[in-house]
Amino acid sequence: MHIDTRFARFDAAPGDPCRPTSTPIYQTATFEQESALEFGRFDYTRSGNPTRTVLEDKLAELEGGRFGFALASGMAALSTLLRAAFSLDVTPTSRGSLIVGSDLYGGTTRLIERLVAPLGVTVSSVDTTDLQAVREALANPSSGPTWILLESPSNPLLRVSDIPAIAELAHASGARLAVDNTALSPYLQNPLALGADVVAHSGTKHLGGHGDVTAGALVTRDEGLAEAIGFLQNAEGTALAPFDSWLLLRGIKTLAVRVAQENRNALEVAKFLERHPAVSKVHYPGLPSHAGHDLLKKQARGTGGLLSFETKDPAFSRAICESTKLFTIAVSFGSTNSTISLPCKMSHASVPDQAIKQGRIAPLPADLVRLSIGLENPGDLIEDLKQALVCSQQSEAKLKPRAGPLLH
Repeated sequence: MHIDTRFARFDAAPGDPCRPTSTPIYQTATFEQESALEFGRFDYTRSGNPTRTVLEDKLAELEGGRFGFALASGMAALSTLLRAAFSLDVTPTSRGSLIVGSDLYGGTTRLIERLVAPLGVTVSSVDTTDLQAVREALANPSSGPTWILLESPSNPLLRVSDIPAIAELAHASGARLAVDNTALSPYLQNPLALGADVVAHSGTKHLGGHGDVTAGALVTRDEGLAEAIGFLQNAEGTALAPFDSWLLLRGIKTLAVRVAQENRNALEVAKFLERHPAVSKVHYPGLPSHAGHDLLKKQARGTGGLLSFETKDPAFSRAICESTKLFTIAVSFGSTNSTISLPCKMSHASVPDQAIKQGRIAPLPADLVRLSIGLENPGDLIEDLKQALVCSQQSEAKLKPRAGPLLH
């Protein structure tokens, strides 16, 4: 079945004699049981809900996995994954080690620095686009489980890591690989097929796609890891609610056409920015000039709707953000409407200062502007950026300082 069809069509309610074409929202906390001695398939929505089950099974199918999990947010998904990863084969004296990409979403870095590392897990940050750096990080012996966590392409610098090669290195040393696939979605890339052990998503982005639901997802083929994730999802109550599960299912039905259009639009916008004299650098793997262009063509079916660029002047970059009319200044990405932001002040402002000062995380360029390209006409988006660049050059000196960064 063609991938477009797999997103648009699926059994909305397996076993339902009414055969609805849209999955019903089982907006109930509890389910009546047939016996006082044992539970049926569903008993309490925290533990399981038919709407969420349809979603989780569909997520697993789209990513080529066996087990899917829908959680309350992308951060809930990553937190659950890391807790599950380091609950396997761990003793009180050997907590294991985590190798992370040096270019991760700010909230992920905050989670690792402030919640995972204090538990005793040894955390090392490496440039995962450098296979030798990954090889050297894996060479350090660990008395517990070792995991690699990366984004490819990364947010917001769109750096591309060689997923099959890193998976091979990880497995050869007894480690496992987790890939955050949020930037591309399962429509454009399937990390499990490339060798990863588990794939994560912020469902708030492309999976939902309309900016109206907060969600996270995990998919794996590993039964032991799935048991650990499922236990935590139930025990900690982080499962996605029925209505939010329905919203995510609705988003999945249109994901193929949305992502395809965003992909086309982003390439046009990136080409325009690359030619503009006020832009010093564009980060978009769809451009042949991007260092990861050829690699991404080998492991993905497209380059996505996320891009960023630099101007060499933070004040000028801020002015661009505040001069656009179609682009909304907002965190997050992957929605139908285009957004613009300064990552170092918004989506990545939560990176702990200590991690930067100690060299574990490289600071983002202060002038970096991130764009999430939506479904608007690409010509209109380009015209909006043109006028914003002109207005910014004229008004840059008039800008006044604003309050500190938002801690998202």
